[in-house]
Amino acid sequence: MLAYRHAFHAGNPADVLKHVVLLRALRLLVAKPKPLSYVDTHAGAGRYALAERMSQRLTEYLDGVGRLWQRDDVRFALQQQPGAALPDAVLDYLRVVLDFNPDGVLRVAPGSPALAAQALRADDPMRLFELHPADWRALKAGFAQRRHTTVQQTDGFAALKSVLPPPSRRALVLIDPSYELDADYAQLVGVLRESLQRFATGVYLVWYPLLQSLQSQGLSRRLRALAPGAWMDVQLFSAPARADGFGLMGSGMFVLHPPFGLLQAMRDCGPWLAQALGREGAGRFLVDAHMP
Repeated sequence: MLAYRHAFHAGNPADVLKHVVLLRALRLLVAKPKPLSYVDTHAGAGRYALAERMSQRLTEYLDGVGRLWQRDDVRFALQQQPGAALPDAVLDYLRVVLDFNPDGVLRVAPGSPALAAQALRADDPMRLFELHPADWRALKAGFAQRRHTTVQQTDGFAALKSVLPPPSRRALVLIDPSYELDADYAQLVGVLRESLQRFATGVYLVWYPLLQSLQSQGLSRRLRALAPGAWMDVQLFSAPARADGFGLMGSGMFVLHPPFGLLQAMRDCGPWLAQALGREGAGRFLVDAHMP
């Protein structure tokens, strides 16, 4: 949907969860020498200047990465001061954010493609899809110098089948639609089903919102029913339910074929994230998994 711009929400609690899971999954996957492809179906602009108009419209980053940035334990850990202790996956994510803000002042929120590029090796291919023309131009400019990277202005749902399976037969696919349209839920399930038929052994990460709508509440169940083997489902609640039934309560990350070590990493960092990002007593982290 062309009215949607991720810059409005960049760096919010949902982004924090998505990026912590994504970064740790990539770290685990690139530990093996075989090439790994990264596919991002809704890549956005790649990085977001938090002082710009769109980020300032809702200032959601203040409840996400901005809230973490103000914590003493985060500041001490990033300065490598003795006694500072953060969960490894969270600290890894914040160190990458620091790479984009080297003076320690939070001005830029890296998007999923930027984080992935930090974790991937130079020869690992990236396939980035973005439909919005302005975000596509920013994304294309941001990755113009990276080898083995394709940036296409197209619907990632429709384009996904063109890159599966990858030549290396190893890939992490991030599926992160806006869910602005009710049809996105059914389309997501259909695209994932088709992708599994083409490339059954891929690692698929699906971000989804936690809303009070029936579609949102039923999505996790539908994804679990689709899973052919191992899966992991994590949910981070950061805001209380609103009386009018609207608003984001939190978000989830559903992972098909999670790499070994990801589940434990999320169990280690989940309670910390819930405490750090929960507002009005709403902080809660749930993790469920099937590991046959």
